[in-house]
Amino acid sequence: MAQTGADLLRQFPLLLPQNRAKTVYEGFISAQGRDFHLRILLPEDLQLKNARLLCSSQLKTILNRYHQLVQQRMQHAPDLVSFMMELKMILEVALKNRQELCVLPPSSQFYSILIEEIGALGWDKLVYVDICFSTIKLKAEDASGREHLITVKLKAKYPAESPDCFVDFPVPFSVSWTPQSSLISIHSQFLAALESLKAFWDVMDEIDEKTWVLEPQKPTRSVTARRIALVVKPLGIKLSRNMHLWDPECSLLQNLKDVLEIDFPARTIIDKSDFTMDCGICYAYQLDGAIPDQVCNNSQCGQSFHQVCLYEWLRGLLTSRHSFNIIFGECPYCSKVSKLLITFHKIFLEFSNVV
Repeated sequence: MAQTGADLLRQFPLLLPQNRAKTVYEGFISAQGRDFHLRILLPEDLQLKNARLLCSSQLKTILNRYHQLVQQRMQHAPDLVSFMMELKMILEVALKNRQELCVLPPSSQFYSILIEEIGALGWDKLVYVDICFSTIKLKAEDASGREHLITVKLKAKYPAESPDCFVDFPVPFSVSWTPQSSLISIHSQFLAALESLKAFWDVMDEIDEKTWVLEPQKPTRSVTARRIALVVKPLGIKLSRNMHLWDPECSLLQNLKDVLEIDFPARTIIDKSDFTMDCGICYAYQLDGAIPDQVCNNSQCGQSFHQVCLYEWLRGLLTSRHSFNIIFGECPYCSKVSKLLITFHKIFLEFSNVV
């Protein structure tokens, strides 16, 4: 009972017992920044199924449509704290529904303006519109023929109030708006933004088409990074030796081929079995969104591991050695000694042969 009283005081500090037996509670329940007066009468056995809830006239009006639900929750709640939590959730829903009912629907002029603007823009550019005409999706193509969507959230006072626009861009997108603006101006600004991003998407599409992208598996237009499969190492020496070959007039992929002296394997011509991608410890490819990115440097092994898996493996070996933030232990596959470096709570793994 003491624990229940402490929990009640912590969750509802404005609701206090009015007698020693704690059969009468009075105070306030808060929801959406407002306080509502109530009084709870409990029987001597403190069972809620026989309790009474007395509300202020304001609270009673708000909960009028939820009377049976409140009674039901009082009958089944295990204690007063649980009932008050459920009562607060019911009150939050009731207040939200009242607010939505109080919002005036758009005027007939709102719909007339929209129909006229969509007609002027072209109905072929309309992808979706909800029954309230509050959400509209428009499409457009960039110079490379890629189709893009923009979602427009309209407000009741449109066009006096600027709409909210959502796009799948790698950079922020905002619309310049005046009360004289329209869907046509939104679409025009959308097209201009698409043109500015064309070169970037051309590069990313070339990488997606001609290389094996490991992550992300289904990249959206807003994703700016790719993790690709390579079959040649080491690359650091070639990168340093050939940096002078970088040609700004060539594509990113072509420059990487020239500088690194490699051909990127494509998913369409190389089987997954050609790469040892599954973790050698958990035998899974993805683990909490991460893929095996640590590979044994032993040319006779080359097994890959998740960082976390290898850390747990080395930490569990009886033969492993700890030195400050470094753990030494054997590779699970080739038994060569591996070195694990932990820095700033992140695990960095480096395999090395120890003579």
